[in-house]
Amino acid sequence: MAEQRIVRFMKHRKLIAAFSLAVVLIGIVSLVVRGLNLGQDFTGGTTAEISFAKPVDQEAVKAALEKAGFHDALVQHLDTISEVQVRMPPQKGHESNLSADIQKAVSFDPDNPATLRQVDSVGSQVGDELYTQSLYAVILSLGLMMVYVAMRFRFKFAVGGVVSLLHDVLFTVGIFSIFGWPFDLTVLAAVLALIGYSLNDTIVIFDRIRENFRKLRRADPEEIVDLSLTETLRRTFMTVTTVILVVLALLFLGGPALKWFSIALLIGLFVGTYSSIYIATNYALTMGLSKEDFLVAKGEVDDRP
Repeated sequence: MAEQRIVRFMKHRKLIAAFSLAVVLIGIVSLVVRGLNLGQDFTGGTTAEISFAKPVDQEAVKAALEKAGFHDALVQHLDTISEVQVRMPPQKGHESNLSADIQKAVSFDPDNPATLRQVDSVGSQVGDELYTQSLYAVILSLGLMMVYVAMRFRFKFAVGGVVSLLHDVLFTVGIFSIFGWPFDLTVLAAVLALIGYSLNDTIVIFDRIRENFRKLRRADPEEIVDLSLTETLRRTFMTVTTVILVVLALLFLGGPALKWFSIALLIGLFVGTYSSIYIATNYALTMGLSKEDFLVAKGEVDDRP
């Protein structure tokens, strides 16, 4: 160990744990007080994409919709200033002829004809069911991850891994709550993908820690953890950099449909990499990680590489 330069990741682990706890608590407070800006996938409502022959003002479209009886509409430009997306809650009195009513409302300027390209509607009951099922999906995935890690390593590692994953989820969702960014099914998909990515990164680190504990019998647990993190640092850096390049391509080239999915993934990639180092392993050390946790018991299969 003396010949290798080791990065002392765990030197300030208590301070970093306090920082992480503070950030997560701020996110939880924001979720309780402000909640999430839920997309229409969860709340129900209508999304319409409209193309105009010429550039159009968002406020003019909103005023025309309001005049036609469509209330609380959110209008924003898409790829060009002649294309808009309209989002609005369920509208009473327009259920039977929704598309025709929207088309009539946005055709307010004869010199700038409008074409209704797409209309999607989600009922409020369906939205509530999706929201509930989404929570179940996150909770179930975290529970299964704990079982998997507990079977592969030890229970303190399993708890550390799930604490790390829970930290990633609360951090990412908390950011969306703090800034009021829209949270829809694509963002939820990013959160679930983040759970898988973060756990994979954590498993690689846990494997190296187990290997080094069995190989370096006399070393201090904190030193072994630092050595293991240093040895996996290059792999971690290369992996996260490669994925970030792909996500940036999605963000800048994928259009509005993938914008918030990409942003959620970007946040999650940084947080997931950080938590694998400073949350999962930190928890295991705090719970008294020692070489006894990695001794091969009688009748147990030694799965060392």
